[in-house]
Amino acid sequence: MSNVAPLIKPGRTILASTIAKVYTQEIKDNIAKLKQTSHPNGPLLVGFLANQDPAAEMYARWTGKTAESLGVRFELRQFDDKDQLEENILTANEDTGVDGIMIYFPVFGNAQDQYLQQIVSIEKDVEGLNHLYYQNMYHNIRYLDDENKLKSILPCTPLAVVKILEYLKLYNSLLPEGNHLYGKKCVVVNRSEIVGRPLAALLANDGATVYSVDINNIQKFTRGSGLKFAKHHVEDLGDFSESLLKKLSLDADIIITGVPSETYKFPTEYVKEGAACINFSSHKNFNDDVKEKASLYVPMTGKVTIAMLIRNMLRLIENRNAK
Repeated sequence: MSNVAPLIKPGRTILASTIAKVYTQEIKDNIAKLKQTSHPNGPLLVGFLANQDPAAEMYARWTGKTAESLGVRFELRQFDDKDQLEENILTANEDTGVDGIMIYFPVFGNAQDQYLQQIVSIEKDVEGLNHLYYQNMYHNIRYLDDENKLKSILPCTPLAVVKILEYLKLYNSLLPEGNHLYGKKCVVVNRSEIVGRPLAALLANDGATVYSVDINNIQKFTRGSGLKFAKHHVEDLGDFSESLLKKLSLDADIIITGVPSETYKFPTEYVKEGAACINFSSHKNFNDDVKEKASLYVPMTGKVTIAMLIRNMLRLIENRNAK
């Protein structure tokens, strides 16, 4: 009989569906209350789709299926002509029967998409992309006003990653609120304006040192030594290089990827033993052997994102009712 112990992989793969269940009952309970008061048929979420992106179409199907399973009515409005989108969004803004609006990006794939984000009514913006929500997020302001304590809405995918980190117990609840990631080092490989940059800001505002990576350069997001600043500051570390990425990653507690490419893979040899790895891209950004290095691995975040999106909609309804 061999005295060699069987090889047991130390890490765990955690599915987004498992994490999303934490919020499912809370959402169902809140929707049940709405049905007894102001929304007898349940709230209505409208999604606008004007592209042929398979990832967007998949996200739309997930959104509809999840929303309806929780008691939310979901209506997907599809357009072959992208130029029809603006007028229809403005119509939905004025429709009192519509409680939440979302757009499946990219649409035009340029600055016009940012314009579309801003024409969605702030009271119906379930994705949290309105400039006021972004300004509050970047400046670490958590409420819309001091009088009613109405909570500001956070972008749903960055918020989903935060909730995943909380689920993984990487947030230290023994520390004061707002400092729960103090001492943690994170690498975020994506700096899009919708997910990567706001995510880096959120994590840094919660106390982490965050290295934000894109194809051009690497930036450091932090609240300074001893968290002396109220909000994050950004330092440019110079042009992107594999050697710098490797150095920073091997010292990171958390590695988060969101590269929208079928071919991109984050090098497993850059992952520190015991780090947590999370991928929010619709493509697998990690090779399967990452499970041999990472203590915790979340391969996709979509179902948590949808839960946060619906949670945002319920908060918007709550904010409207509180005014």
